[in-house]
Amino acid sequence: MRWINTRPSRGAQLALTLLPFVLLALAYAFGSAARLAENANDKLLPSLAGFADAINRLAFVADQRTGEYLLWSDTGASLIRLLSGLGISTAIALLIGMLIGMLPYLRALLAPFITVISMVPPLALLPILFIVMGLGETSKIALIVIGVAPTMIRDLALKALELPREQIVKAETLGGSSWQIGLRIVLPQILPRLITCLRLQLGPAWLFLIAAEAISSDSGLGYRIFLVRRYLSMDIIFPYVIWITLLAVVMNALLDRLRIAVFPWSELEKQA
Repeated sequence: MRWINTRPSRGAQLALTLLPFVLLALAYAFGSAARLAENANDKLLPSLAGFADAINRLAFVADQRTGEYLLWSDTGASLIRLLSGLGISTAIALLIGMLIGMLPYLRALLAPFITVISMVPPLALLPILFIVMGLGETSKIALIVIGVAPTMIRDLALKALELPREQIVKAETLGGSSWQIGLRIVLPQILPRLITCLRLQLGPAWLFLIAAEAISSDSGLGYRIFLVRRYLSMDIIFPYVIWITLLAVVMNALLDRLRIAVFPWSELEKQA
């Protein structure tokens, strides 16, 4: 028997999936209990009861100053910025990536430029964006676009280049124009990759968003985390980090379900 050929059953797979999370929770519980036993006012590792109290206060009790439920108002502000940035990035990547992959002249013109832009650390541009675009929503959304779009463009262009040349030749033989080839052959085959590429960029997009909110914002998940850090409010920071992670996981799962529902053949291709 070779380990490479053994596969876990459904029950074993579920247990193995949950095991790291259970071990992490147990390690935290033991660590928190040990620190609180030495100092009941310790803020570094709050108890689970402290987390529950903070979540209840943020999610279900209106803020006395603003009258808002902070967790939900912060979530709404962050999601608007994130989805705006990802939506713009997706549209740009689909158009430019497909054209670079299809047209040699455009590839020679833009491919090296996009490659260089994708190597620029987006966070290094944040001060420039704030100076040029101000401290409002535009600079935050622009940071996400600059950080995400170039990588998506390169990925989609490579996918378009990988399409079998025989398909293009057959379409040309049947009289297809460049426009028709792009819409009927290239576009349907790179759309599943577009969704996968978007999934892979969720993590970087959240990173850029939180960084922008931490520096200049009056709402948002990143803003709240960096606001309470000065008070060492780990009972708020930890739940916010977990909430951001949960949002990213749900978005990733929904995008994957969308890919399978709209392009079911892409799942068969993936398994093959």
